[in-house]
Parts: sequence; structure tokens; C-alpha cells
Amino acid sequence: MFAIDRRAPGYPGCACPVSRRPASIALLLAAAGAGLVLAALAHADPAAPGELGEVVVTASLRPLSDLDTAASVTVLDAATLAASGQQHIEDVLGLVPNLNWAGDTARPRYFQIRGIGELQQYQGAPNPSIGFLIDDIDFSGLGTAATLFDIDQIDVLRGPQGARYGANALGGLIYATSAAPTEELSGRVELGAADYDTQSYGAVVSGPVTALDSGFRLAVQRYTSDGYYTNAYLGRDNVAGFDELTLRGRWRYQPSTDLRVDLSVLHVQIDDGYDDFSVYNGRTTYSDQPGVDSQHSTGIALRVEAALPESLKLTTIASYADSPMKYSYDGDWGNPQFWAPYVYESSEVQERERSTRSLELRVGSDGARSTNWLVGLYAQDLRETLSDTIYNLYQDPTQDYFPPATNTVTTSWYRARSTALFGELDQELGHALTLSAGLRGEQREVAYSDVLASSGSPTLERAYNPTDRLWGGNLSLGWKLSSASSLYGLVSRGYKAGGFNLSPGLPTDELYFGPESDLNIEVGYKADLAHPAVRLDSSLFYTRRTALQVLTGTQLQADNPSSFVFYTGNATSGFNYGLESAIEYQATSRLSAGGSLGLLQTRYHGFVQSGVELPDRELPHAPPWQGAVHATWRDPRGPFVRVDVTGMGGFYFDLPPNPTVSRPYALLNARAGIDAARWSVSLWGRNLLDKNYAVRGFYFGDVPPNFPNQEFVQLGPPRTFGVSVTARL
Repeated sequence: MFAIDRRAPGYPGCACPVSRRPASIALLLAAAGAGLVLAALAHADPAAPGELGEVVVTASLRPLSDLDTAASVTVLDAATLAASGQQHIEDVLGLVPNLNWAGDTARPRYFQIRGIGELQQYQGAPNPSIGFLIDDIDFSGLGTAATLFDIDQIDVLRGPQGARYGANALGGLIYATSAAPTEELSGRVELGAADYDTQSYGAVVSGPVTALDSGFRLAVQRYTSDGYYTNAYLGRDNVAGFDELTLRGRWRYQPSTDLRVDLSVLHVQIDDGYDDFSVYNGRTTYSDQPGVDSQHSTGIALRVEAALPESLKLTTIASYADSPMKYSYDGDWGNPQFWAPYVYESSEVQERERSTRSLELRVGSDGARSTNWLVGLYAQDLRETLSDTIYNLYQDPTQDYFPPATNTVTTSWYRARSTALFGELDQELGHALTLSAGLRGEQREVAYSDVLASSGSPTLERAYNPTDRLWGGNLSLGWKLSSASSLYGLVSRGYKAGGFNLSPGLPTDELYFGPESDLNIEVGYKADLAHPAVRLDSSLFYTRRTALQVLTGTQLQADNPSSFVFYTGNATSGFNYGLESAIEYQATSRLSAGGSLGLLQTRYHGFVQSGVELPDRELPHAPPWQGAVHATWRDPRGPFVRVDVTGMGGFYFDLPPNPTVSRPYALLNARAGIDAARWSVSLWGRNLLDKNYAVRGFYFGDVPPNFPNQEFVQLGPPRTFGVSVTARL
């Protein structure tokens, strides 16, 4: 019988590390960073006053200060992204309470807010629960495009955003904004290097075009790395490497205060490797067909804001995006020598292309009255094609029969048309109270067809054309306790369209799943105090979910991992409740600190799988706690140090039959350097304690000949060190 050798290189319990990082570089960078930290603590001036700047939430229908926003929001500004981030939104997700992400890809593509969100999409129709936009361009379910170069702000709105963004924001909305054109000519060049043969180089140029009453901004960056896995069979250390290109362009035309036109163009080209799983759950793999995870996204958005008579304002947003993608993996995680004497080969290759077109019109008052209103129309056309090829061969030499290889090819076409009417009303009730109400009605029409061709089986053709009529909204009451503090109460309803499952072999009653809705009740307190300079933001929430959509899976054939199918069904009900809190403290002009905490409890009720009701349990990728603390020392002459600690509790990887749970973990990140007017240099380290932690887990059979169910995990990035250099015009 085949047995896994747990002494193999890369297994977590092995004393045979596979790190390729030169020890001398690691020690040098660690010593330099430690020295700068000690210098920062030694020179901190506790007597100097400090202050915090205003935080503006740009993801709402009207830009509002965080203090006036009746919702649980985290805003990551440019300074935070520069100090705590490195290349991708993955680097800063730990700073946001109750925001998690699922691996199973080279970069985070699927997000979960308060336990709501997708874990993967292997087939079928895109139906995201978390909205994700970059400069008004919709990339919901396509988070791979979220590189950080020249991103100015990221807003995370937690809880249903039915009135703001409809069916794609059942659990919340992530809104990224790139830096705007500058009024004076400016620019910078950034160079970076790190272990694992990591290199990055980028440039930005921005300035006015006075003759055209406009300004421009162009940014380009290339990032490459070997990644964190070594393939022992192929003798390669770049099978899970990164090759990422980011191009951004913005044009702003503003001939007067009554008219502003913003044009944003984006091209993100991700060509990453994907070989992140091993039967030993380590960083050494044995695949003979390592996969890829590529996404080439091109998008454009035009935003026009114009003043109308009677102090009205018109906003028009038109956007288009196209994203060809390729995702492949070695399904058996081995090679002929690894599995001998058994003949075992398995792989899957997906080629997908998604395009979206959207148009939004809003008209309303300018926000300067005691009664302010807004009405709008929204339309989106989403199209996706998919070619999915699955290959499987398994032969046991002890058996008399040698089954032939199976090859299954699914070709599908999908189109969804969404139209919505929405409105918002804000009414001042005296000098301290404000009542806000929003409502959105949406119709979603879907047309889907596919052709399934499998060796040895007749061709299968399917078609579905569901239509859903959905609604959501919010009602909030804000109470201004003072000019610097407020309380709010919020009731909001979100929604999500239904859909259909495509996995062959499913019973007829499991082909369709219905729409979902959630009702969120929330209370919060916010304060922005000047003496001392402290910003507080805390909220309690309870969300009741109806007909919640849950994803589960089963392996149809014990000796065929590619027969493991995922499908979505509706549980009767469920709930999410918890707390979210954040604090920022500017202790002195040089020293600041802060932190965040998210507490979360989730549960579903009444989910039936293959005729059997599953026991109630917490939702997957919904850790019971998430926390972050940070401290920054910055000298006016240039030296600075920032330290971040982020962590989360253990969470289920999936619904039953997967019983596996991740381990709690905490990560230590730091950056130190000198920031001058024309240049800056910084040393940085991530996961400095080199913690092993899982970002995705599965529970199924992959080891012949008996294929027992086992836990397999994808690990997050290990300890890395690097240096960044910036020169400014």
C-alpha cells in the first residue's frame, strides 16, 4: 500500500527546510530593521502635539466624512497602503476587521465580509456576494486585479449595500481609488528587490494641461518573483511565481467648478504560476503539470459630474471591463515516479473571459440643504464564456481491469442583464439628528447554455433562463453628540440573485438554488477628538439571513479527485452577529498608534444535502476574531519605523463533509527607512516570525489506492525581506 513519507522535504514536521533565501541577506536586513526600531523608540518626543486628518468615504453615493457615515467602514489611505502594503491588496486585508479571503488561487480573488462571500468558482455563473470596484470599474469576483501600485485609497463598507450596489454587495463593498492627477508636474520612480528573486520597478508622471483645463496621470509597474514553492520533480523554484504588470491612466477635465470629467483607464496583466498544494502540506511540490493563474484585465470608466439649475447635481458613470483568464492545476499533485506503481494523472484547465458594461445616472440635490435627495438608474450587461477541460487517468496494477483515460470538456456561454432604480433621502431633524433612507429595486435576467462532451458518454446540452426581481434598502438615524462625535442606528436589507448548478451527477432537485436576502441591524459610535488626537469607530451588528446560499461539495467517484463537485444550495436561514472596532491615536507629532478588532459569530440552519439535513454549524472562512495593532514613529527629518501585527482565529475551511479547521495565527510585519523630499529608502519584512498559516483547505481523497479523505492546505506567504527605493521629481 502507498504511504506518504512524512520526512519528505517541505513537510511541516520535517527538519529539511527548502528555503532559498540567503541567510546573510536575511540577517543583514533584520539587523538593520531592528536598529531603526530602537532608534525610533529612543528619539520619540512624548511632549509634541499631534493631529489626525479628516477621513472621507468615497464609496457612498455622496462623498461623506467617516464621522457622518452611518455604517461600519474602514478607510485605508495612501499613507497606510504605502507603509503596510507591498504589491497586492492581499498585503493589507489583515488591517480590516471581519474581512477574510479564500486562497485556491495565486492572489486573493474571493473575499468574505462578516462571513459572507464566495470561496471559489470552478464552473457556472458568476454570482458574487462582495462588490469590488477599481475607479468605478466592476471587478466583483475578480480580486486578482487588485495590485496596489498608485492606489490612493481603499474603502471597505461592511454589511449589505443593497441601496448602493445591489445584487453584488450582499455582504459588503470594497472600493479602490487610484491617485488623481496633480495640479503641478510631479512624478516618481520606484525600485524594489527582495528574496525569492523578487524585483519590481515602476514610474508615475502627473501634471496639468493648462490649455485644455485638464490634468493627467500615468503609472506603470512590473513585479516579478519566483514565489514560495519548490517543485522537487521538475527541479524548479518558480512554479508558483509572480509576473504582474500594472498600467493606470487618468485624465481630469475641469473647466469650471460646475463641471468635472474623469476618465480612468486600467490594464492589469497577471501571469502567475499556481502549484500551491502538496500531499505533504508543505512548500515542496511534486507535480508534473504545474498550473497557472492568469488574468489580463482591461477597463475604462468615464465619470461626469455637472451642476444643474436649482442647486442640483448630475452624475453619470459609464464603465467597461474585459478580463480573459486562464486557471489550471495538477489535480493529483504528483508525477509518474511519485505515484508508481499506480498510474495516476489528473488535471484541469479553465479558459474564461468575462466582460461587463455598465451605465449609472444619478441626479439629486447638492448636499447643502436640510433635505437632500438623489434618484438614479443603473444598467449592467455581464457576459462570460468558459472552456473547462478535465483529464483523469487511474490504473491499479493489482486489478484485472485498466480503465481508459477520461476527458471532459465543458463549453458554456453566460449573459446577465441587470437594471435597477434607486433613490436616497436625507432629512435633518433639528440640529443634531439626521434621518436617511435608501431603496433599490433590481431585475436580473440570465441566459445560459453549455455543451458537455465527455469521452465514452453522449454529449449533453443544457440551457437556463431564470429571472429574479429583487429589492434592498437602508434606513438610518444619525445623532450628532458634538461636532466631533456621533451615534447611529441602521437597518439595511441586501439581496443576491439565484442561480443553477452544473456539476454532472447532481440530483434534479439540486440543480437550482433560489435568491438570498439578509436584514442587518447595526448601532455604532464614532468620535474624532482633537485633544488628545484620537479617532474611535465601533459598531455592533446582527444580520439575519433568509434562504442563504451555501456552497458544499462531494466526490462522486472515490478514485477520481476530478469528480469532486461543488454545488450551491439554500439553507433555510442563518445569522451573523458581532462587533467591529478601530482606534487611531496620534500620541505626538512623531508617534502614532492604532488597532482594530472584529468579533464574529455565524451559523446556518436547515441545509439539506442529498436528502439529509446537515447539522447547524459556523460558516466557512468566518474566523471568530480578527485583530490588528500598529505603531509608527516618523521624524520630521525623514527617518521612520512602522510595525504591524495582524491575526485571526481558526475557521472552518468548508461546509460538511469537510470538518477541518484552520489554526489561529498572528503575523508580524515591519518597515523602516528614511523619507526625504526627493527620495526615500526603506527596508521591510513580512511574516517576520515565519509562521506557517493556511489560507485555504480541502478535505477529500487524493492518495491511491484507497483514497482516504485527508486535509490539504494552501499556505500563506512565508517570511520575506526586501528593500524599496523611490526617487521623486
